[in-house]
Amino acid sequence: MKSPVILTVASAGFEAARQVDVLPEGHRCRSLHGHSFRTTVFAQLPEDFAAFPGGEVDALRERLESCVASLNYAHLNRLVDQPTDENLSRWIRQELQIPGIDRVAVQSTDMQGVDLNRHGHAHVWRRFRFQAAHRLPNVPEGHKCGRMHGHGFEVILHADQDLGSRPLSIDYDYLDEVWAPLHQQLSFQCLNEIPGLENPTSENISAWIWNQLKPVLPELSWVTVFETASCGANFDGERYRIWKEFTLDSAVRFARAPANSPRTRIHGHTYTLRLHLDAPLDRIMGWTLDFGDVKEIFNPIFKSIDHQPLHELPGLSDGDPASLTRWILERVRPQLPSLYRIDLHETPGTGCMVAESIDVPAMPV
Repeated sequence: MKSPVILTVASAGFEAARQVDVLPEGHRCRSLHGHSFRTTVFAQLPEDFAAFPGGEVDALRERLESCVASLNYAHLNRLVDQPTDENLSRWIRQELQIPGIDRVAVQSTDMQGVDLNRHGHAHVWRRFRFQAAHRLPNVPEGHKCGRMHGHGFEVILHADQDLGSRPLSIDYDYLDEVWAPLHQQLSFQCLNEIPGLENPTSENISAWIWNQLKPVLPELSWVTVFETASCGANFDGERYRIWKEFTLDSAVRFARAPANSPRTRIHGHTYTLRLHLDAPLDRIMGWTLDFGDVKEIFNPIFKSIDHQPLHELPGLSDGDPASLTRWILERVRPQLPSLYRIDLHETPGTGCMVAESIDVPAMPV
């Protein structure tokens, strides 16, 4: 991996009401209603952004919380013209006035949101679920996935609103509309019996969905498939990427924090760690890598950081998320050369992302 890009990630919530008058007459969202919004900012911050090295996450979170304070328990139409998720993300980006912002995400529910990238393109996304069975026919004998089993699959469709040709561009209702026929084909089915899904790995499912939807949704950016809550794949029409997620219950302290900071004390988090891998598709196996192999390869490193005092790790410069992520990257990459990105969150939406490129598919925090 070339010199990695480090993005600091911070998240904040706010409760607010809105009505979206631009929607067609009779649409439910034209009425005044409310949401528990969550916004997340990804930024490549300058070195002097925080009061001390390692304090970037806290500093970015404080700036974001201050920014959205005026939105909390507010009637958003009085602050933002047509307060759609997209327009809220644009308002937050402008109000933050922070250098190096890569992405501003706004979720109005757990099922939907918008990712505004650094080019100003708003990728609207919607989460869908279906229940299905499958087996992988080409795995080695004895592999657990060779047995018929099932999952509560999740699918997230991302579409670039700025490429839309419809009068209201791409909205959540339209994503529901194009998804509905696929839901009928996939839900409560044995996926192996569906033409094109004879080998229904996460990679093949994501590509199958892409091929079904791209002709009717040319704005489609990428398809993400969660096989379980901790692993899955996404496909953008060209590249297959997978991820495997882990949780760490570990202690930490910051070496460079000032004496009056609580970060100098030993404290702890239930960290969320996600490894992202980019590799060619094995046409026989139907996957890029076996999730089980990723877990087995990472397991020795996982054991060294789970239920451990992270600040005592040999070779770790400090206990902040960026230092921890770089430490993990240096030890995992030789074992998993297809690793291209690591996300590490102290709390949901708060931490950092280290990647070889920031032009990668966005995923809800």
